Amino acid sequence: MISTPRLLLRPWKDSDRDPFARLNADPEVMEFLPSPLSRSESDHLLDRINAHLAQHGFTFFAAELRENSAFIGFIGIARPSFQAHFTPCIEVGWRLARRYWNQGLATEGAQAALRHGFEELKLDEIVSFTTAANLRSRRVMEKIRMTHDPADDFDHPNLPPGHALARHVLYRARAS
Repeated sequence: MISTPRLLLRPWKDSDRDPFARLNADPEVMEFLPSPLSRSESDHLLDRINAHLAQHGFTFFAAELRENSAFIGFIGIARPSFQAHFTPCIEVGWRLARRYWNQGLATEGAQAALRHGFEELKLDEIVSFTTAANLRSRRVMEKIRMTHDPADDFDHPNLPPGHALARHVLYRARAS
């Protein structure tokens, strides 16, 4: 578990499946991903997240507000499963329900996830990536002091060539 002043990043519970499915079905939340997820796709993603935790000891954790235990999405670090010029690597990532946007929660949680990766897991580098048009996530990456070199940008291998979301930007953070 990772704790911040406002958040608890924790292992997933079965009771998270319904709000996670609602999050993944929201077209605005999924705007920069290929498509919203069906309930079965959302459950499969959660199963993969839990398997990642079992295998590696870290994952995209369920994120909840400390003040009322409300599930707000996920924040954490994980190993991407695709191959690119920067893999193997560890990425920091987040996905929050719309009602929790623009409150600094993604930034707060991502900073804590980076700290955990560098201080507890002794990682040398953590990356983050998103489609080039996702300015909200890019702003979080900049707020947590990740750096972007356009030479690192790439076409996501899980998307067909020419897909509107294929071009991705890569940000990096290094242990200090």
